[in-house]
Formats: sequence, C-alpha cells, structure tokens
Amino acid sequence: MTNAFTLGRRQAKGGPAARAVRGATRAERPSWEEPPTPAGQAAKGVTLTGVVAVVLVPLWIIVVTSFSTPGAINRAGGLVIWPDGLTVQAYREMLGDPTVRTALLVSLGITAVGTALSIAVSVLCAYGLSRPRSFGHRWLLVLLIVTMFVNGGLIPTFLVVTGLGGYGQWWALILPSAVSVFNILVLRSFYSETSAELIDAARMDGAGDWRVLWSVVLPTSRAVTAVIALFYGVGYWNSFFNVMLYMPTDSQKWPLQYVLLTYVNRGNGLPGSLNGGFGTTHAQTAPLSLQMAVVVLTLVPLLIVYPFLQKHFRTGVLTGAVKG
Repeated sequence: MTNAFTLGRRQAKGGPAARAVRGATRAERPSWEEPPTPAGQAAKGVTLTGVVAVVLVPLWIIVVTSFSTPGAINRAGGLVIWPDGLTVQAYREMLGDPTVRTALLVSLGITAVGTALSIAVSVLCAYGLSRPRSFGHRWLLVLLIVTMFVNGGLIPTFLVVTGLGGYGQWWALILPSAVSVFNILVLRSFYSETSAELIDAARMDGAGDWRVLWSVVLPTSRAVTAVIALFYGVGYWNSFFNVMLYMPTDSQKWPLQYVLLTYVNRGNGLPGSLNGGFGTTHAQTAPLSLQMAVVVLTLVPLLIVYPFLQKHFRTGVLTGAVKG
C-alpha cells in the first residue's frame, strides 16, 4: 500500500500537469532570480579577479617604486614591479622637507574644516527642502537644480572671490566649493522618506524642527550622512585647482596635492621658498621614488578612513527608519 501511494505521488510530481506548472513558474520568474550556473559563477569570479587586479596592481607598483633604490629603478627602466633593493630614503627625504610637512597639515586642516562646514550646510538645506510645508522650498529646490546645469563659469567665480578679498586667504580654498547640489539632493531624498510616525511622535512630545532634526532625522540617517561626508572629504583632500587660482606663489599654504602636482610637473624641484628637500635630491634617492612616495602619502589617509565607512555604502540608501 505504501509503495503504491509513493509511486502515485512520484507520477503526480512528474506528470505532464506538474511539469507544465513548474515550467510556467520558471517562465514568470525573472532571469536574475534563477540559481547561478557553474559557468556564470566562473565568469563572475574571473570578472571580479580582473577588477581587483586593475585596482591593486597599480597600487602595488606605486608602493614598490617608492621603496626602490635608483639602481632598481634603472634596471626596471622606470616603475618597479618586483621589489629589488628596498630603501626608505625617499620617505626620509620627503618627510624631512618642511614644505611637505606643512602641506600635510594644510591638507588635513582644509579637509576637516571644509567637510564639517559642507556637511552642516548640506544637512540644514536638505532638511528644509524635505519638509513639505517649509516656506518656498519648491522654488529653492528648482533654483538649486538649475545651478547644476547653468553656472557663471570660471572667470566670474574668480572675480567674485578676489573681489571679496579671497586671493591668498584660507577661506578661498573652502567656500567656493563648500556645497554640492547633488549631495543636497541625495540627503533631501533620504530625509523625505523618514518615517512620518517618528516625526509626529516627536512633535507630540513638544519637539521643534531643530529637535526633530537632531534627535530623529540625523540618528536615522547616519549611514547616508557618513557617505556624503566621505564624498566631501575626498573632494577637499584631492583638491588643488583652487590653490592654482588663489594662492599660486605662497608655498606655505599649499596642500599636499598641489605639492605633488608641482613636483611631478617640475621633476627635480619645487618653486617657492624651499631650501633643500626636493630641490636637492640626494644621489641615493631617485626622483621617481620621491614622486611615488608623495603619491603614497596622499593615499594613506583615505585608505585609513575608508574601511570604517565602507559598510555604509551597502546600507546608506537602503536602510529605513522603521523596520517590520
């Protein structure tokens, strides 16, 4: 009896009707929901391996070249792929130059102050634009979007900054690029999706707009705020164009990126008030090693900060305020 019942179930499962139902289910299911095939898995592995190699191999070459001796660079004909005769002389000479040490402090200061200012302005602007009953929020939103596609250009910006006394001043490196409309729109979109129940509950407890922003909106949007802060921080850390415009001759106010740009362009020395350092490269230090050492120095802070914020890239724009 049991064998007959089992045989009947197998026939029902494998019958034409069952096969038709399973075929219809597979036909209605999108292709990306299908289980991966071995060939697809292998293709993904090869693709990811290639992407990782494209990212890591240049970093490896830069680091190895920065630690290489002039003889190793001469034997390699330029950039060194495999370590041969490693030395820290390039880093010792680079960090011994007062201009590089000053430029590192300038870059850290500009990045810290600029990121804090940009985040504060962007958060306040985005929160105001996300509230449907705020005064003039629609017109302000349209005005901001227009500035993404229409701007005065470089010469009017330079005339405005210099007309306000910004030539040679620290604030000229921060204020002209303090706000990104794209980042404001990203924050506004996230704030607009904040749970209305949380905001209503806070207002029932007597909270005003500042309290709602500080106690409700910001705690539920830490991920996206961290991502936007990283965007601003990377932008300030890598910026050098404003230096070329507003303080091209004062080497004591140069950030690290502009020091790197100037040295790479000139090869053997930096302009300005330099006594020694890059201007008098030692015989045991190759100019290419110094260039790569400065590149490594500019990359280290980002490599240190990024792992702490990397998790927010996965959840920053997907995590809501209410679960369930």
